[in-house]
Amino acid sequence: MSLGRQECTTGDTPNLPRSPNGGTTINSIEVVRLAADAAATVKPSYLAILDLRGLCTFTDHFLIASAGSARQVRAIAERVEEQLTRAKVRMSHREGTGEAQWILLDYHGVVVHIFADHAREFYDLEHLWADAPKRQLVG
Repeated sequence: MSLGRQECTTGDTPNLPRSPNGGTTINSIEVVRLAADAAATVKPSYLAILDLRGLCTFTDHFLIASAGSARQVRAIAERVEEQLTRAKVRMSHREGTGEAQWILLDYHGVVVHIFADHAREFYDLEHLWADAPKRQLVG
């Protein structure tokens, strides 16, 4: 799983998801808020939003969460998926469910990274994307 900085340039994210009311586009800010609210219900040890708008083309936001156990990592992923499915936000891609050290949920304008605590520290996406504005919610 590699998200190289060389892929990124300024631009808007296409293919935004549709809202449950049947036509209005749900913007990436609403999607990341829904995902963060869902993740917070499982009490992650760390939760933050990185605003990547203007820094890359493949997404607008990262939601980064971590937890102390594989079971809790899976629970966070399940809760986010349930919440966004209820909101009729379509997932583009899912990775990393096996050992639950890093689960990635791609919702076009929002990429959700759910790590085991030690994996989040090792990959340190916040350092890689240090120029992105960050809103730390937990941790």
